[in-house]
Amino acid sequence: MPFYEKGSAGKADINIVTTGTTSDNRHGSNDVHSDKFYSNTNDFEQSSETHDGRSKLIHRFVDSFKRAQDKSPSNDDIEDGTTSLVTENHFKKRMKSRHIVLMTLGTGIGTGLLVANASGLAKAGPAPLVIAYIMVSFVAYFMIQAAGEMAVTYPTLPGNYNSYMSFFISKPYAFATVWLSSIQWLTVLPLELITSSLTVKYWNDSINGDVFVVIFYVFLLFIHFFGVKAYGETEFIFNSCKILMIAGFIIFSIVVNCGGAGNDGYIGAKYWRTPGSFTTDSSIDRFKGVCYILVTGYFSYGGTELFVLSVNEQENPRKSTPIAAKQSVYRILVIYLLTMILIGFNVPYDSDQLMGSNGPGGASNHASPYVLAAAIHGVKVVPHIINAVILISVVSVANSALYAAPRLMCSLAAQGYAPKFLSYIDREGRPLFALMTCSLFGVIGFAAASKKEEEVFTWLAAIAGLAELFTWSGIFISHIRFRQAMKFQGRDMNELGYKAITGVYGSYYGVFFNFLVFFAQFWVALVPMGSHTPNAESFFQSYLAFPIFFTFYFGYMLYNKDFTILNKLENIDIDFHRRIYDPEFIKQEEEENKIKLKNSSFWVKIYYWWC
Repeated sequence: MPFYEKGSAGKADINIVTTGTTSDNRHGSNDVHSDKFYSNTNDFEQSSETHDGRSKLIHRFVDSFKRAQDKSPSNDDIEDGTTSLVTENHFKKRMKSRHIVLMTLGTGIGTGLLVANASGLAKAGPAPLVIAYIMVSFVAYFMIQAAGEMAVTYPTLPGNYNSYMSFFISKPYAFATVWLSSIQWLTVLPLELITSSLTVKYWNDSINGDVFVVIFYVFLLFIHFFGVKAYGETEFIFNSCKILMIAGFIIFSIVVNCGGAGNDGYIGAKYWRTPGSFTTDSSIDRFKGVCYILVTGYFSYGGTELFVLSVNEQENPRKSTPIAAKQSVYRILVIYLLTMILIGFNVPYDSDQLMGSNGPGGASNHASPYVLAAAIHGVKVVPHIINAVILISVVSVANSALYAAPRLMCSLAAQGYAPKFLSYIDREGRPLFALMTCSLFGVIGFAAASKKEEEVFTWLAAIAGLAELFTWSGIFISHIRFRQAMKFQGRDMNELGYKAITGVYGSYYGVFFNFLVFFAQFWVALVPMGSHTPNAESFFQSYLAFPIFFTFYFGYMLYNKDFTILNKLENIDIDFHRRIYDPEFIKQEEEENKIKLKNSSFWVKIYYWWC
């Protein structure tokens, strides 16, 4: 038997040879040879094992791109006290509660909040900025509650909130809304890549913007072809940085405003008096300013609903979703409303450095209001730190776009609204062909090298902002119709694992307010800020999503001869993919949690109350 063969037999052969020769050699020279034999054997075995390990790793990597195998449906569930009527999907459940909570708090903190608000501040003033965000914040919270209830009820439904509309509203509405939402996220990817180049120009405007687009584009592709676990961990890090920056910005802004830093001393409400809280003295133009910022608010809150889209990949949606919905209040109050108020106090609306203003220097001389809150007051280092985190935030939103868009397209294909090949999900849970298709749209980001990059930014943002109105309206109407169907079919509401705190009335208010915003935005789009005559270019820049939606809506109706406006309540299959929760089990669990909390320390009670 050769000496290099693995196993005990091979080693026995070597020992026999060495034992026969060492009896005449007191210095053990043959023992040295024996050690060499053993060394050569071990080296070869290690080399062989390393080669085998690499081969297996490569094989597993290649094999992971094959289509996921179907599993037989089961009524068993990961949680006690539940029954899932249809639960199988091919997405990997690798999202943990910490991922979902940070996604809810931080996802969407990007271009809309950190950059696009500069234009609203410059054209309308700080008062409309705060008023509009307060109004949109109520709707955002109602949407989170409605979407959270539906997500816990239908945790395995492919497409999640995009599929709700097919069941509870109508197929034409679902087709139009989901396609518009897909286009929205397809455009957000290049939009954020362009924004990244605009952000870098604060430091260096001599390097071609496409250099940075390539770097971030390749980085994002690597994350998403690696799998959902990589997305979850990177978003956890990105969102942590964003939230820490917002916390630091709040403290810093208060210090600057009180005169503790910078060259301007005590500021207080100086900029609300001079140049003023509004950019105009006309009452109608002041109202128009609020209307102008409303859609920017929806754009800023865009992505809030993504925690629902990830429910297929959550380990325990009944626990993580309510926590995320509860903590969204802090995002609304602190991250959005408080920062808007502080920006209004520390940045004058007539600054020629605001992005979207008519100041000199073009994109290279324009910056985010968050950066200007430090820079215009003579603070040297902080603007660079804020700009760096803004860059991280922009990349984070692009990361979310590359997560959302493929799953939306996969949902479209699963519902028969898109080519079937887009429904392909590989063994790692990646919607592979949809991901490859969406990646191609990132190429639009190379417009960063153009002198018209701010104009491209405006057109891409035009689709993204208004599309949120259609998506949120779809979620609200689906929630209303779901509650109506449950009541009509005599189902027990206690079977729900989570019930929206705002109830069905929050959804009614959301639909009503969204319709008002559609009309308000039509007026602002047709007759833009600072003008009294209609402007076609301005109209399509602000209202582009509207004709796209109705093209899809009526196109589907005519092509499929399906003129359904609302599905009949008796025809809605509310049990399809529904997870039914045992009311007694939930009640028992709540009682146990109350007893456990009662016996906990004071700090644990404080944490539970806040989180």
